[in-house]
Amino acid sequence: MTSDSLRFRRILLKLSGEALKGSLPSGIDTQVLAYLAAEIDAVRSLGVEVAVVVGGGNIFRGRSAGEKGISRVTADYMGMLATVINALALQDFLEERGIPTRVQTAIEMREVAEPYIRRRAIRHLEKGRVVIFAGGTGNPYFTTDTAAALRAAEIKADALLKATKVDGVYEADPAFHKDAAKFDTLDYLEVLNRGLKVMDSTAVSLCMENHIPIIIFNINQAGNLQKIVTGHKVGTLVGREKYE
Repeated sequence: MTSDSLRFRRILLKLSGEALKGSLPSGIDTQVLAYLAAEIDAVRSLGVEVAVVVGGGNIFRGRSAGEKGISRVTADYMGMLATVINALALQDFLEERGIPTRVQTAIEMREVAEPYIRRRAIRHLEKGRVVIFAGGTGNPYFTTDTAAALRAAEIKADALLKATKVDGVYEADPAFHKDAAKFDTLDYLEVLNRGLKVMDSTAVSLCMENHIPIIIFNINQAGNLQKIVTGHKVGTLVGREKYE
């Protein structure tokens, strides 16, 4: 397969912390990390430049802690630190496969990761390195979804791919509403007006302003990531373009 057959040449993959815990009640499932590393390796081998934003909910969820007595600002910073743990774990599994990987954090901690520098991140991508963005935006009150949209805009990603446990966006939660219809495509404003739980509104608005398509897909189905970058119809596409 040549690079000419790729639909997306630079992607931002958003992984939730919950995705990393697998079937565990909390923490990191190393089998999930190995699987994710293989999926990323498969698209990188096609010539796709891959950046990743990871959440931290498998270790510490800032918003929940903020509701239980810890101040929201402190809780959010604690959640940002959790994302660094996840990023380092994913980096280790990627490098075990021989994939050069860099972790950049919005909160400086030079002993374990590079500080986030946009131009350096883009240079890493151009050299074929996977770049993992940790620490959210570096600011409280912003989710890692917003961090993903922000980084996607900054590195000029062709698409933001949000990995989930379901195969797209439904009009209602399919776990509770078996007859809920799935959307193949949605416009940004439709997502915002309907209040659909795709990403938070700030993230969707950022993508809309920067014309970045969002694809919500099931990461647990092997090969989905590769299908997306090669132009196959997978999950739900949020944006101005439509699936053919």
